[in-house]
Amino acid sequence: MSYCLNPNCQKQQNPKGNNFCQSCGSRLLLRERYRALKIIGQGGFGKTFLAVDEDKPLKPKCVIKQFLPQVQEAKNIQDAARLFKQEAVRLNELGEHSQIPELLAYFEQNSQLYLVQEFIDGENLAQELAEEGVFSETKIWQLLSGLLPVLQFLHEHQVIHRDIKPENIIRRRGDEQFVLVDFGAARLVTGTALFQTGTAIGTAQYTAPEQLHGKAISASDLYSLGVSCLHLLTQIEPFNLFDTSEDDWAWRDFLTTSVSDSLGLILDKMVQKGTRRRYQSAAEVLQELNAEGRRQKAEVKEQVGKVEENDNFQTLSDVFQPVRGVNLIYGNPIDFQDEYELFKPSGDVNQTQRVNVEVPLGE
Repeated sequence: MSYCLNPNCQKQQNPKGNNFCQSCGSRLLLRERYRALKIIGQGGFGKTFLAVDEDKPLKPKCVIKQFLPQVQEAKNIQDAARLFKQEAVRLNELGEHSQIPELLAYFEQNSQLYLVQEFIDGENLAQELAEEGVFSETKIWQLLSGLLPVLQFLHEHQVIHRDIKPENIIRRRGDEQFVLVDFGAARLVTGTALFQTGTAIGTAQYTAPEQLHGKAISASDLYSLGVSCLHLLTQIEPFNLFDTSEDDWAWRDFLTTSVSDSLGLILDKMVQKGTRRRYQSAAEVLQELNAEGRRQKAEVKEQVGKVEENDNFQTLSDVFQPVRGVNLIYGNPIDFQDEYELFKPSGDVNQTQRVNVEVPLGE
C-alpha cells in the first residue's frame, strides 16, 4: 500500500508500487525515495506517516512528518513552521545519541515541509500502560535509570525537551531501551535565554509551573518525567493526582501496589512546584539512584550471607523477600549483577541452584 501525501486528495490509498496517485496524479515518492505507507499520527502541526526508504537495498522503515498546521492566522502558521523546523534542527544536533531518533532528511516539496526521521520500533509508555496496567516499582526504577542519562545529554547540549510525557517515550523492541521522541517543543538555551520569558508550550498536565509561564529550565524536564512516573504508577491523570485544596500531590492515595520510601522521596523531589526545592539536574537524580543501588547491593549481600549460614528456608523467594525492591530476577541490570550458588533445603546437598540477583541501580 502507498499513501498519497496530497492533503487535498480524495482517495489517498494506492496500490503497492505505484509511483503516481491514481486519484489525483501526485507523485507518491518524496525525493524519489521515501514512500508513505499509512498514517500513524496527527496533531496540531500536521500528520505523521510510517514510510520506507526505497533508495536503500533493504528498504528500511522510517517516519515522515508532514507540516500541515491546524491554524489559519498567518502569525500562527509562521510560529508553527518555526517549531517544525526547530524539531529538524534539534534532531540533527542530537541524533548521535542512540536513544534519540536520527534525522534523515528535512526539505520542501510541492509547497509542503517534510521531516524524515528514524523509525523506532516499539510502543510508547502510554500504550504500554493501557495494555498492561499500572507500572511496578521495578519498571519505574528502570525508566528513571534508562531515561535520565538521555536528559543529562540533552541538558549538557543546552537543550530542554519541554514535552516529556508517556506518549513521547518509546520502549524500543529488541534492546528494551527507552527512546525520547517528538522534539517539536524543544528549546535551545543559551546565555541570558535562561531568564527570558518565552512561549508556554508542552502538555499542560505534565508541564512544570515555571514552564507554564514561559520560563522553562532544565529542571522543568525533570518535573515532567516525575509526573509521568506518577501517572504510570497510578493510571490516574496528573490533574487528578494533585490536591488543589492542600496545594500538594496526593498520588500515594491512588496507588494499588506499594512503593518504597526511597522511590517515593525521589519522585516527590522531582515534582516539587518550587524550582529551588526540586532536583537541579539529571545528574543529581542519578546520583541518588546510584546511592540507593549501593544500599540495595549491600542489603542483598548481607541477606545472602545469612542464607549461607542457614539452610532452613523453603523457597528462594522467601530468601529475598526481606530485601526491599529485589526479586529473584529483578529486571534489566544497569550496573550490578552477582551470581550466588544456594543449596536446596532437601535432597542431594551437592545439588545447587544458581540464582541471578540483579539490582538495576548503583555503581
